[in-house]
Amino acid sequence: MKNRNLLMIPGPIEFEPAVLAALGAPTTSHVAPNFIEVFGQALERMRMVFLAQDGQPFILAGSGTLAMDTAAANLVEPGDSVLVVNTGYFGDRMGDILARYGARVTHVRTAVGDRPKLEEVEAALSTGHYKAMFVTHVDTSTAVLTNIHPLAALAHRHGAMIVVDGVCSVAGEELRMTEWDVDLAFTASQKAVGTPPGLALVVARPRAMEAFHSRKTPVASYYSDWKNWLPIMEAYEARKGAYFATPAVNLVWAVNVSLGQILAEGMDARFARHVLLSRAFKAGMAALGLNEVPVRPEISANTLTAPRYPAGVAGADFLARTGRAGVTLAGGLHSAIKSEYFRVGHMGSVSAGDILAVLGAVETALVGCGYEFEPGAGVSAAQAIIDTH
Repeated sequence: MKNRNLLMIPGPIEFEPAVLAALGAPTTSHVAPNFIEVFGQALERMRMVFLAQDGQPFILAGSGTLAMDTAAANLVEPGDSVLVVNTGYFGDRMGDILARYGARVTHVRTAVGDRPKLEEVEAALSTGHYKAMFVTHVDTSTAVLTNIHPLAALAHRHGAMIVVDGVCSVAGEELRMTEWDVDLAFTASQKAVGTPPGLALVVARPRAMEAFHSRKTPVASYYSDWKNWLPIMEAYEARKGAYFATPAVNLVWAVNVSLGQILAEGMDARFARHVLLSRAFKAGMAALGLNEVPVRPEISANTLTAPRYPAGVAGADFLARTGRAGVTLAGGLHSAIKSEYFRVGHMGSVSAGDILAVLGAVETALVGCGYEFEPGAGVSAAQAIIDTH
């Protein structure tokens, strides 16, 4: 008998059985020949998933916040000016990390649920020389999707690198690092990459690596320093064992399985699946009369949805009822609107059946909260979208 809820938060997500089997296999030595092969293969697969043929991948034991820290620690020196295109909680966090390493941080902000306009970003870039621009592709706190391609071109026109926080986007949202000339992107294993929490995944392209190699000051974080990690990544990709800090052996086995599954699906097909299922879920929300935090459909993420509670529905009651209906959802995160909305992750191996199950649980919870709507409207609207493909 199934005795657990369907986990539909914006990470960790539901994981494929083969990935969990790899995680649960007997642990090997970190210099065992079979592990060296798996680690090297995972690094090579990262390039293909990030669509960064000329990128240098890093697999580090740690969270998405470590990936953020690694990007800041290696690219920024005290006194450097950096620009943060801020769309929520994680833009704020990126700014805090950059400031910790001595950067002079400028934020381009807008109203909660919106994203800065290109002309606003350009106006900020025009005020001085910025070493880098940091952008959250999908801010998990607001479900706002940022358009990376034109921002990358804009950054380079002004002589700045572009660094993309892809924690809630990589392997779900379209991101083409080499084609769009993104200098560095990072994610965490527990999101659309589809592996349990514990790995920070970073890909740095030539401009970012050159900025690292030309530093005038040492990297202030010992653990994040690429001087320590780069020889390790190069060794494993050359199928040689190496040691700086013990890798998360079982997680590397697991992420290699997941990366292989992602590539077997195909990146274009995977992007399209996320778009379809996001459209279906959002159609279900609209049919139930629920608005979203993103102020326009075109800036709403495909990896998660952030619906606002309807009038008269209390968040704690609603989330408890969805849980009793068999689905675990997340509450709000952004401090300005925390009690006004909830979040549904639909990324990674998510299926049409998962989307319909969540909508069924949402409808059940709304009925229990006393909200009036046409029963089945959400499920039917989503099913209509799914049936067109």
